[in-house]
Amino acid sequence: MPHTLPIVLVPGLACSPRIYAPQIPELWRVAPVHLANHARGGDMAAIARRILAEAPLRFALAGHSMGGYIVLEMFRQAPERIARLALLSTSARPETPEASERRRGLIAEVKAGGYHKVMEGLFGKFVHPSRANDATLRKIVFDMADDVGPDAFVWQLEAIMTRADSRPTLAQIKCPTLVLTSDTDNMVPNEFSTELANGIAGAKLVTIPDCGHLPQLEKPRAMTDAMLDWLEM
Repeated sequence: MPHTLPIVLVPGLACSPRIYAPQIPELWRVAPVHLANHARGGDMAAIARRILAEAPLRFALAGHSMGGYIVLEMFRQAPERIARLALLSTSARPETPEASERRRGLIAEVKAGGYHKVMEGLFGKFVHPSRANDATLRKIVFDMADDVGPDAFVWQLEAIMTRADSRPTLAQIKCPTLVLTSDTDNMVPNEFSTELANGIAGAKLVTIPDCGHLPQLEKPRAMTDAMLDWLEM
């Protein structure tokens, strides 16, 4: 039976709806597609509440990176509304003191006017080493950063720093779930995705080869195929 429930897509840190642009045409043929706005301030719980308030009554939900933290919070708040879940290049773990210290450094640099310099550093971590000099990919990443803007980027970092530990919630997830990672994700280690998949009964783990933290853009065909398969799980 074709999937007909709406699909809600949540972008990641410093990413706008452009991150899902390669997937939207084929997803749109399957069901209505809604792009969530996660760049309006607040902690993770407040961001999740706002997206839920704007979302359809019941839907399939996918979140990338920071978006994964948000969708896990959305599940905690309204599990009955989520028919399918896709956790893309993300983790259920809470923030570590070391990571918070790095993020505070980024916040200080952005507030001093160094937003694009920060994005320069992040771009090298976002993408597979073979794409480090890919001008087209680089332009998309910086265009997304400009879509988000420095103020919202700081809000996003602050929300990430105070996120909850979602590992105790994983066993409560009973809907069809995709956990997707890449073999060269320098932002979220592969073992965090394995931990997610192992914690959710029946979850399907997909690893995209020769890819970094942005599979939607780096390996769009593989990403689209994985999401279409997820909608048929």
